[in-house]
Amino acid sequence: MSHAEALELPQTLDDWIAPDCHGENFFTLDKSLQSLLPLYMDGALLDHLTPHYQRLGEIAGGRLDELTRLADRHEPILHTRNPRGLDEDWIEFHPSYREMEQIGFGDFGIHCMTHKPGMFGWPEKMPPIAKYVFQYLFTQSEFALMCPISVTDTSAMLIERYGDAETKERFLPGMMTQDMSTILKSAQFMTEKTGGSDVGNIELEARNENGAWRLYGEKWFCSCADGDVALLLARPQGAPAGSRGLGLFALPRRLDDGTRNSYRIVRLKPKMGSKSMASGEIIFDGAVAYPLGDVNSGLKQMMDQVNLSRLSHGVRAAGMMRRCLNEAMAVARNRIAFGEKVINKPLLRRQLLKLMVPTEQVLSVALLIAQQIHPDKASDARAQKLLRILTPLLKFRACRDNITVATGAMEVRGGNGYIEDWINAKLVRDAHLGVLWEGTSNINALDVTTRAIAKVGAHEDLRDDLAQRLKDNPALPGQFRGELAATVDRAVAFADEVAKSDNQPMARQAADALYHTASAVLMACEGVALGAQGGDARRLLLSRMVIDHRLRPQDPLALGDDTTGMTDAALGEDPVSLQDAVAQVAG
Repeated sequence: MSHAEALELPQTLDDWIAPDCHGENFFTLDKSLQSLLPLYMDGALLDHLTPHYQRLGEIAGGRLDELTRLADRHEPILHTRNPRGLDEDWIEFHPSYREMEQIGFGDFGIHCMTHKPGMFGWPEKMPPIAKYVFQYLFTQSEFALMCPISVTDTSAMLIERYGDAETKERFLPGMMTQDMSTILKSAQFMTEKTGGSDVGNIELEARNENGAWRLYGEKWFCSCADGDVALLLARPQGAPAGSRGLGLFALPRRLDDGTRNSYRIVRLKPKMGSKSMASGEIIFDGAVAYPLGDVNSGLKQMMDQVNLSRLSHGVRAAGMMRRCLNEAMAVARNRIAFGEKVINKPLLRRQLLKLMVPTEQVLSVALLIAQQIHPDKASDARAQKLLRILTPLLKFRACRDNITVATGAMEVRGGNGYIEDWINAKLVRDAHLGVLWEGTSNINALDVTTRAIAKVGAHEDLRDDLAQRLKDNPALPGQFRGELAATVDRAVAFADEVAKSDNQPMARQAADALYHTASAVLMACEGVALGAQGGDARRLLLSRMVIDHRLRPQDPLALGDDTTGMTDAALGEDPVSLQDAVAQVAG
């Protein structure tokens, strides 16, 4: 060991414990996000919002990170009676949760920024991409609270779209305020014992009694059980069985006269993760609800919210993966083992790449989807088709990758990662929820093949979009561009065959192929664009890795090519020039 290396060794026992990312500014730390935003967001808007992203990044790495650990340890408590003995349930939350609500709802207005102009002094409504960047930063510390924030946002959208004038007046002002004393936070009461994803089995009954709709029955898993206004599906009395007989309703917690509506929370769920947010079981005994639009079109209307919720889950997974990667890098660059920093260990470097690649993939796909939702693209047929196929692809793959990345980051920290004093255990627990909410992996993969492809033909629009991106990037190495183009054609043809033959056992493989192919093209084009501007072109290297390790056959008994140079460049702290990236990819 050299003298210089000896000087870097820990000097006290405390120095042997690797640090975490607490205290960092999560926006400043995220060079990938900073470099990509100019490619996807209007320049004037980005300049305007950057100080606000900086502010949330500081809060996310500081106070919010403290609060989320407190709230995770102090779970909500259900009280079934009020102090005077009346059967009026209420949920007690730890002050840390209320302070997090103030940050998410009150200070930043993540739930309402796309619904009203004037947020942060911007004269128009924020485009969705602006909101999703706030979600991405927020969820690097707090995952659970993003459920009520996102549900309030999407529920307001449904009420705006389908509610009558009276219903809009009753709910929307409260749902769009940042005043925590008057806000109406939303909830989603969907799942029943008879079925989760199979909503056609819903049995909650809606009866029209003297001109008012009232609900009778149970809901089994109610997210944000304390919500002031909940959206739910119910079957109008006499309606046919199956999904076509469902109506969409808005359920207030309190009636217009201030009295409690006729439903009760009978239990809070003892969840594995997302502990700070209250989920419960609810019984309805004539609760008043307000129909949104045609009571025979509820599922179709609710799918508008489901699709946006799936995108939000993909963004949450992206934020959580970024936190996990940052935690793993903090350990690798500071932990000393066997006489040197562990980031110098070849096997760990390979493991770090397995965390980095999916983390960068999801960021590219999420930003593209968020860009396609811009109001200016509402009449763009291709944009709508891209949304239709990329949204379930993102939900399917990102939430699965989140589990792998969270577990891998915990392993990098070692035994400390399993201890609740550190953030890794919470990240692992929370990551698993993503594959359950808004459809399991199977449901989302089948949505891609049996609907987005078989019924809509959205894979053809995805193919055309990716092909155009490759055509518009002549700086891509010719052989690699050809390989990307051929992979696009093969992935789309494979998914088309799976869809047309209704080969459901292969749906996940088809979804994997489309996601990896799309992300590889995006990262290649991003790397070239950034490198041409004199920035960091390492995304071109990551694109190569996706092709090599996710879309190319592997012989488990062969050593494979030496990729040490590409690994060193990808994990290095210095930017990668376009010239170096092209040489690595072409080689």
